Amino acid sequence: MNNETLLLSVLRESREYKALTDALGAAKRQASPRPFAVTGLSEGASPLLLCALAGDTVASGERVLILFSSEKDAADTAALLGAQGISACHYPARDYNFNIATPSREWEHRRLSVLSRLLFTEEPMAICATAEAALQITVPPEELIHLSLNIDPARPVDLDRLCAVLGAGGYSRVELVEGSGQFTVRGGIVDIFPPADAPLRIELFGDEIDRMGYFDPATQRFTETIDKPVLIPPAHEVVLTDDRRRLIDGACEKQLKVLAARNDADMHAVQTLMQEQALVRGSADIGFADKYLPFIYPEADCLFDYFDGICVLNDSAAVRERAKAAEQLTLQSVADMAASGELYTKSSGLYINPFERVEKALGVMPGVLLDPFARSHPGMTVGAEFNFQTRHIPPYAGNTALMLEDLSGFVGGGYRCAVLCANETEAAGLARSLCESGCTAAVYKEGGEAFWQEGKNKKYPVALLYGEGVPGFELISSRFAWLNYSGTASGTSRFISRHRGKKHKSKTRSIMSYSDLETGDFVVHEAYGIGQFMGIETLTVDGSERDYVKIKYAGTDQLFLPVDQLDLVSKYIGAGADGTVKLSKMGGVDWNRAKSRASADAKEMAKELIELYARRRRAAGIAFPPDDDMSRQFASAFEYEETDSQLAAIEDIRRDMEAPYPMERMVCGDVGYGKTEVALRAAFKAVEGGKQVAILVPTTILAYQHYQTALSRFRGFPVTIDMLSRFRTKAQQAVSLRKLRRGETDIVIGTHRIISRDIEFHDLGLVIIDEEQRFGVAQKDRLKEIAIGADILTLTATPIPRTLNMAMGGIMDMSILDDVPGLRSPVQTYVMEHDDGIIAEAIRRELRRGGQVFYLNNDIEYLYTLSSKLSREIPEARVAVAHGRMDKEELEDIWAALVRGEVDVLVCTTIIETGVDVPNANTLIIENADRFGLSQLHQIRGRVGRSSRRAYAYFTYPKMKQLTEVADKRLRAMKEYAAFGAGFKIALRDLEIRGAGNLLGAQQHGHMEAVGYDMYVKLLEEAVLEEKGEKKEKRADCAVVMKCDANLPKSYIRDSSQRMEMYKKIARIQCDDDFSDMIDELCDRFGEPPRAAMNLCRIALVRGLAISCGIIRVEEREKDIFMSCPRPDLSAVSSLGEKYKGCVRVIPGNPAAMVLKKEKGIPCTDRVSDFLGDYIAAMGDAKY
Repeated sequence: MNNETLLLSVLRESREYKALTDALGAAKRQASPRPFAVTGLSEGASPLLLCALAGDTVASGERVLILFSSEKDAADTAALLGAQGISACHYPARDYNFNIATPSREWEHRRLSVLSRLLFTEEPMAICATAEAALQITVPPEELIHLSLNIDPARPVDLDRLCAVLGAGGYSRVELVEGSGQFTVRGGIVDIFPPADAPLRIELFGDEIDRMGYFDPATQRFTETIDKPVLIPPAHEVVLTDDRRRLIDGACEKQLKVLAARNDADMHAVQTLMQEQALVRGSADIGFADKYLPFIYPEADCLFDYFDGICVLNDSAAVRERAKAAEQLTLQSVADMAASGELYTKSSGLYINPFERVEKALGVMPGVLLDPFARSHPGMTVGAEFNFQTRHIPPYAGNTALMLEDLSGFVGGGYRCAVLCANETEAAGLARSLCESGCTAAVYKEGGEAFWQEGKNKKYPVALLYGEGVPGFELISSRFAWLNYSGTASGTSRFISRHRGKKHKSKTRSIMSYSDLETGDFVVHEAYGIGQFMGIETLTVDGSERDYVKIKYAGTDQLFLPVDQLDLVSKYIGAGADGTVKLSKMGGVDWNRAKSRASADAKEMAKELIELYARRRRAAGIAFPPDDDMSRQFASAFEYEETDSQLAAIEDIRRDMEAPYPMERMVCGDVGYGKTEVALRAAFKAVEGGKQVAILVPTTILAYQHYQTALSRFRGFPVTIDMLSRFRTKAQQAVSLRKLRRGETDIVIGTHRIISRDIEFHDLGLVIIDEEQRFGVAQKDRLKEIAIGADILTLTATPIPRTLNMAMGGIMDMSILDDVPGLRSPVQTYVMEHDDGIIAEAIRRELRRGGQVFYLNNDIEYLYTLSSKLSREIPEARVAVAHGRMDKEELEDIWAALVRGEVDVLVCTTIIETGVDVPNANTLIIENADRFGLSQLHQIRGRVGRSSRRAYAYFTYPKMKQLTEVADKRLRAMKEYAAFGAGFKIALRDLEIRGAGNLLGAQQHGHMEAVGYDMYVKLLEEAVLEEKGEKKEKRADCAVVMKCDANLPKSYIRDSSQRMEMYKKIARIQCDDDFSDMIDELCDRFGEPPRAAMNLCRIALVRGLAISCGIIRVEEREKDIFMSCPRPDLSAVSSLGEKYKGCVRVIPGNPAAMVLKKEKGIPCTDRVSDFLGDYIAAMGDAKY
């Protein structure tokens, strides 16, 4: 079912869309139109607007160009338009080739096909491209006309001219046409393989065409006869005429003379220029033509010289940013060649047009600037602004009760509602459930325009659809809601694999697993360096289908990596991850040089780390006694069921506290993941061991809340708790200090007051720092002075880069809380211009369901004006004000009233930022959100959504305000990272925006940026082990070659992100238990795996087992399985003689090999994995 058809019809009915199309119609008649700004579209509504605009433009007989910031978005949108029956094509960017190697012409052929359609036909169409692709230099239109052939079956053919034009256009004359860009003449038969089209055969009788049609290059047989003209474009985008060859020859000659005059000339540059000169003087095709683009195409023509129609910039700020990044990277490459002496630079031409070329185009053709938020557009004058009032509706993951709550509100408000289900069965079942609950619902059928005309009393029936669709959204002006019933926030299936035995997870892996990998992302391969992930391709090798990860490197280099080796690749995290990082060259020395420098730097740092380790281990710590019955009673008194990661963290802390040296551990978990309970377990253990506990928190409000929580949690146990903050008078504080000094207080909770110079503990044993990101280094170091020998536990949801580095590098231990608490939903986040109407409705919605609201503005002087304004607009709301300058008694009273439910709306400053827990507060509104930091916004958002009810966060900024680039990125990140566990992603995003810095100081590390964060952490870990004398022996990787289909078919796992997730998990299979767990998960989530999926898992298992016993290659041959092994264990092989009698032998050599005979009826993957399991068992402790 094509669900977009229904949604498009609703969107086209909206008053905003009608106004926009009317304005575009008027702009077409103007000589100098101004582009229109379109804002307010949610994630689901934005692609629909593109579809509607493209469809209507093409239907009117015109063309539309849509510019994107990424190739993936451009290609995906072209496919989406095609699925809607709209004539659409993807115009890709091509990689400039500046070296002698002959490049692949695939992208050039696609571009030439699009340019030819634009130039030679009047076909209305939609073109999807990146700004980089549109601005790249291409063949001028008049030259494309000259180099193209229009072959008409009804007209005679001049064979000599045909061959000459084909040769000039870059076609290679061959004996047999097998690939694009080739042609041949065999007597009266001409075969031509044009770019991005089927190969054409022409049979001549004299100069007349006797027969013309397409043929199959594999069989060389006719497949289809045609009787209409065929357009043959050139095969090369950069065409070299004799004159241009002479220009390049002259440039080489001049540069060689420049180098000859130098005493320090680079001989490599001289050799390169001489090679280029020799090639350009010949007649052969040359691959380095891009190097001399200003000489070849001085006019700098681009896509805009071919296009006439409507131009749309999808996310104009991102389009501008990526265009400028592409220009910068191209110019950097040119500058590098000039610096090395390889390029004659005295030319004023361009290699890529600047973004101003887009601005110029928008001055002569109708344009649309599509942005999520309103912003200014430097260099362009906007004609009018159209704000679509839409809101994102998160998916419900099959939660019928939660969806019904929202659905009833929409239906009661007169909304037309449509619900997306996974399949027809689910839709029918949901229809019955909704009808039983009193809501009219039915499965929507194609062409059911009259569906909503049956509504009575302004209550429309709910339309249920199934299949795939865009994310949920609400179109306010049209009173329409699109809800996604079966999806999840991560886009994955809601069917979660059942709990299995707990396994120890690497802390680094837990963090890094949040670095999701998408097409276009930069990645780091341990051997080849920084490349660009281009997706997964299925290739047929020796008759077997296998999936490979495609990685693009500098120039034309590409790596096809088997998916079972995906663990060798990690996502690049660094300051250049936004698109400005320079790709490595495969086999080049730059990557090894950068890696060596980073490794040397890591070794220096490792020495400092070891000194810290040694000091910690030498210090006299407190070995707390093991848990007893009272500890177990305290644990059992916890009213909720602990998550697996909570239990793991509690066990980590218990083990550390019972050790004889000081503990320094960080508990890292997102807001609401249960860090407080973990800390209180540690506090109880310390108190039971006869020691005092200090809990340091950043704000007075949080101190008060922790104090109340601790009193409740420790009720019934012999523990004395006190608080030091502004909520205590001087006299009360004096009493508290005296009790602390005498040892009469077991646990003290306080703000910065507890690290004052007049504080003296009787016997401090444990320090807990909550929200560690709020404290400076000096404050933490002061606490460590007080707590010499004591254990230290820090808690955070968004660790600052320095702390995250320390934990990842091993300076402090880390426990990860990564299990989502039960009955919790992600906070629905809106980023928008401030709109009083929407804000007032959001408050009323929360009050109608009996909830409370946090309204945050950091201007204390304005808070009371804002409070009065809200009281006037929403008279039924009880509004209170809270800020840090208030008297402590007044603040305490307001907070107590809020907790009791006597305050509906709390207008406040960031005093609520850290740790505040009011489960009934489920709407958050922040004014001037663009002024806040990324982790600060995440912390504040964590104050809502702490119950099972849906929570809402509105991040607003002033109308018409131009957001800075940093503020824009922060708000986008908050919108993107709304799901649970986002604190880790935000911490890693901080690494990209801010840089990691020296782990032990403030110096920024260029070495870390050069190799990526993940690789730097690995190098640091290796250096630390080496300094400790525990250098881990590196195991060689193993290549597995099996003659069987091994992949995850799209028919089995349709969603590409889920397939990538499964590929990454499969690549980490190391043993039989991992294999069994993986098969269980596949069965749970996707059903019985097909044979190709089983083969892939088996191959991953074979690779894991082979690596563990030193085998470097496993290859299936005709009658046996060949296993290359430098050091085979002969005694282990001998002990298997009885079971594998006559079926296994060892061949000496360098390397040696074990050869296993195939067994009829048993797949080779099963056979070899069984053998390796037996071999490893026979090796015992002697494993490699």
